[in-house]
Amino acid sequence: MTDETEADMTGISPRRRPKPNIEEIGGRKLKPSTLMMGHGFDPSLSEGSLKQPIFATSTFVFPNAAAGKRHFEGITGKRPGGAEGLVYSRFNGPNQEILEDRLGVWEEAEEALAFSSGMSAIATLFLAMVNPGDTIIHSGPLYAATETLIARILGKFGVKFLDFPADASPEEIEKVMRQAGDSRVALIYLESPANPTNALVDVEAVAKLRDSVFADKEEKPPIAIDNTFLGPLWQKPLHHGADIVVYSLTKYAGGHSDLVAGGVLGTRKALDPIRAMRNTIGTICDPNTAWMLCRSLETLELRMSRAGENAAKVCAFLKDHPKVEKVGYLGFLKDDAQYDIYKRHCTGAGSTFSLYLKGGEKEAFAFLDALKIAKLAVSLGGTETLASAPAAMTHISVPDARKKALGITDNLVRISIGVEDADDLIADFDAALKAV
Repeated sequence: MTDETEADMTGISPRRRPKPNIEEIGGRKLKPSTLMMGHGFDPSLSEGSLKQPIFATSTFVFPNAAAGKRHFEGITGKRPGGAEGLVYSRFNGPNQEILEDRLGVWEEAEEALAFSSGMSAIATLFLAMVNPGDTIIHSGPLYAATETLIARILGKFGVKFLDFPADASPEEIEKVMRQAGDSRVALIYLESPANPTNALVDVEAVAKLRDSVFADKEEKPPIAIDNTFLGPLWQKPLHHGADIVVYSLTKYAGGHSDLVAGGVLGTRKALDPIRAMRNTIGTICDPNTAWMLCRSLETLELRMSRAGENAAKVCAFLKDHPKVEKVGYLGFLKDDAQYDIYKRHCTGAGSTFSLYLKGGEKEAFAFLDALKIAKLAVSLGGTETLASAPAAMTHISVPDARKKALGITDNLVRISIGVEDADDLIADFDAALKAV
């Protein structure tokens, strides 16, 4: 295609087409960090603007009625694949489509969808996949709002769930899968590393067991995974058997603690029902947020690399501190089942980890209150270092018995390392530990 005005392939009308994306030069496949600078955007279609404008419009003008009909055939699902043009900002828009193109690059995914928050992405996924009476099989722990959505909200509509610990063995996972019996398993939902314990799920084992346990089913349940903690730089679950990847784009993708958004990636077939549900309930992100995310994706590799390097230095300091019981950092895994998963699935240890202090809530709160550089706030993956107490904050709604079983204890502090100077962060943590 060229950027000239030319006939639409359907013969409906002429329209201006963007220049094709440059994805390789001289046989060399370009890296995601390079593609983030322009992939999915043609300046010639926006008055030569180097960066995409923010398209602040609620609706888009059709070239003719036939084109409008065809677009709505895609939007409503009469024809799979979504609209072939711009329709209405509840369905799509230039900023969102550019963002989705770039998100797909990192995971080598066929399609991507952007949402107004991580939880709107997860809720839309569940609503698209699950019917009353179905069963969801999931790993645990999950982000507390995800657990609430499954157990309390979907539970009101007759949806059941079965779960296994994130670090469960293949034998334990198979046992849980077989407990579903004749119930329709609509979805296998994973979170790895688990929030907030950092336990890893063996995605490859889950995929093999799914194929075996549900071999006689007409449709095997898709595997979806929340990849927020490590993706897209340090883990690519689509390469290990997952069908759908979910993100809170608020975290590393946004990376500046100034927006809220979510994403879902996978094949077009897997995402078609999720797209249709998003079109219906309107959980797409807004143009300004999509624009900000495209800006942030340009520096994603730089930010995550620096934060990962900082985390390694900070954790090395914390590991043997006399007031620290344990550091749940992936870089410390060695010679066990979790290390085996890490070697096969991950390319880096990340920058978010669990810090278990000697003591309980009193000691955790004293440590948090004494921090000067690190901010006492929930969330993760931003440029600044954040620290929180999951048992008393993000996971307070989880029943006490379940928190205990999943290792979400009162002495657990979740830390997300930012891009500050590592030695300054170590000084901050050292001083805060003296207050414990």
